[in-house]
Amino acid sequence: MGDPMRIRAQAQGDKAVVRVLMSHEMETGQRKDSAGKVIPAWFIQEVGATLNGKPVFSAQWGTAIAKNPFLQFTVRGARAGDKAVVDWLDNRGDRRSDEATVV
Repeated sequence: MGDPMRIRAQAQGDKAVVRVLMSHEMETGQRKDSAGKVIPAWFIQEVGATLNGKPVFSAQWGTAIAKNPFLQFTVRGARAGDKAVVDWLDNRGDRRSDEATVV
């Protein structure tokens, strides 16, 4: 499991903007180490988000995503006090889930 995600969810009228900074190495499987051996692929495959337990966002990622990815999305119908949860699954089977309250 990676380091905690930094999540900020801010209400803006009848919607909320959710910003997420994920901590993950995101290796493509194409780089080599100093000994010339290929560094195995290690990347986030699935990302999802819920608002108060209701799914609002889902994506499949691949090796083209940068190290420590930043994600931003808008959710309609969100209000201050709602709970936003973001989770991911990588190609090694590691999972991470973190939450933030809409302010």
